Amino acid sequence: MTYSIRDATDADLAAIRDIYNDAVLNTTAIWNEQAVDLGNRQAWFAARQLQAYPILVIVDSADAVLGYASFGDWRPFDGFRHTVEHSVYVRSDQRGNGLGPQLMSALIERARACGKHVMVAAIESGNAASIRLHERAGFVITGQMPQVGTKFGRWLDLTFMQLTLNPGAQPPGAHKE
Repeated sequence: MTYSIRDATDADLAAIRDIYNDAVLNTTAIWNEQAVDLGNRQAWFAARQLQAYPILVIVDSADAVLGYASFGDWRPFDGFRHTVEHSVYVRSDQRGNGLGPQLMSALIERARACGKHVMVAAIESGNAASIRLHERAGFVITGQMPQVGTKFGRWLDLTFMQLTLNPGAQPPGAHKE
């Protein structure tokens, strides 16, 4: 099967909502417990557009959305402006088909093109597939936070991973000697 990755459009938001809601209702990948409506995804899409941050979709030859990826500000303070946190989600019936790595690779390139320096992942520690995906993309584990969340009646541990997008880059305003 042939897949392509492109920027998401308004027409993709219902499919993105469905993928998101499946993760909310059936996995610990998202620590929300309530499904969202189309208005929620429209607001999210508009916010990403205002920040000039991408939302990418991977589609099949019929242009059906099989997964999506995006990033946003990691923390809302000026000092973190070169760091983003990302998300990659694949439709449940398409997991294991190599779509996640394709989305991840495209998203990393977009973050570099935006001048970002670090990409952060916050992953439920039991999500071995996501941790492997990130390790294969060059991310390293930088922190573990036990029992910081809860879902489905159990405590959840959080694993932080990060990828330095431009190793050796100097921060803005740095003085070269």
